[in-house]
Amino acid sequence: MKLNSIKPANGSTFSRHRVGRGIGSGFGKTAGRGHKGQKSRAGGFHKVGFEGGQMPLQRRLPKRGFASVTKGNTAEVKLSALDKLPVDTIDIKVLKQAGVISKSVLAAKVILSGNINRAVKLQGIHVTKGAKVAIETSGGSIE
Repeated sequence: MKLNSIKPANGSTFSRHRVGRGIGSGFGKTAGRGHKGQKSRAGGFHKVGFEGGQMPLQRRLPKRGFASVTKGNTAEVKLSALDKLPVDTIDIKVLKQAGVISKSVLAAKVILSGNINRAVKLQGIHVTKGAKVAIETSGGSIE
């Protein structure tokens, strides 16, 4: 193959329309622009998103983005962290006092990470399926 012999595949390119060149071309008179209106005229340009003076969609919608409002309110707690705590009954207050979760957190969820070798009783704390099984097999309970 030589660089001067390369050409596009058959049917992949089309010859350009020569508009405004008579009735027989199919693009005569209005040259495919239709009748009247801003888009039919020379210089008939408007910004992307322009809605004719109506407040555009991107300005009508609230600008909160995709950041979760409640993201920082829940903390994850590992099973291994529960195993190190000196108490048997664990709730959010105990986790905050031990420094496992920050003071600003409103809820906590125990995840299956590490292992637990003693019976603990959880109160008012969310638990994943795997962590629930691990806690119950070690003799603990969840309320």
